[in-house]
Amino acid sequence: MTRIFTLIFILLWSSAFITTKPIIDNSDPFSALAFRFFFVALGFYLFSIFKKHSIIINKKNLLESVFSGILFHGLYLGGVFYSISIGMPTSIAALIVTLQPILTNALCGPILNEKVSTNQWIGVLLGFGGASLVLGWDIGLGIPLLGLVATIVALLSITISTIWQKKLSNNLPLPVSNFYQAVGGCIFHTLIIIFFSKPYINFTQTFLLAISHQIFLVSFGAFTILMFLIKKNSASKTVSVFFLIPPTSAFMAWFFLNETLTTLDLIGFFIASTGVYIATRNR
Repeated sequence: MTRIFTLIFILLWSSAFITTKPIIDNSDPFSALAFRFFFVALGFYLFSIFKKHSIIINKKNLLESVFSGILFHGLYLGGVFYSISIGMPTSIAALIVTLQPILTNALCGPILNEKVSTNQWIGVLLGFGGASLVLGWDIGLGIPLLGLVATIVALLSITISTIWQKKLSNNLPLPVSNFYQAVGGCIFHTLIIIFFSKPYINFTQTFLLAISHQIFLVSFGAFTILMFLIKKNSASKTVSVFFLIPPTSAFMAWFFLNETLTTLDLIGFFIASTGVYIATRNR
């Protein structure tokens, strides 16, 4: 069952890269994310009520969940959306964020006392190499400094948030935990709008379709699965599957958007898949 959830997660999370650009083309990044997580929070609230989960939790669990949401939905997604909105090439932003499993493997040992095996390190390095082939090294000129900083902040945030989520001591039901995380993300982006940004959203059909996709399939679907996988598996094994996100996104762009899929992409996908298999298989 866990492997099926992993496959579904890869497909759903990868699809987010297809709809990010249309959202940014029709809004500023922080307004779009505040809009998105308002409805995500509302959805998880209603689902929690439907499942008869109490949303009244103690202060410790509240602060832990909200902080996790600020890291995942606020700093990570905000950093990626903002960097792309000011001209950061999507492939370069994705390549930097793809360093997450390497950073997580390096930190989860001393922080979580997880033993990272030699096979896992070999798999992680193969995974990064394969993802790099798919994304390419054509960095080019004119990469915005703020975009680079925002992407690095996103990388650090998703790494810390994964380790933080694994370290949490609460046993909240997933819908309740996700509700407070979405609240944390919504509050974060709302504060950015109030103090630092000029909010605007063009409610075109393209925007509504793209944001609906990210609300329902990514935030409700993929993120819930990610929280489940982190809870069930080690942090180092869970994040290894992120190496399959760039290749899968490339396949989706080829299938849905008629983008070019080269032989190098196919080789990269094979190498990344091999790396993920090595890193996640049971002995």
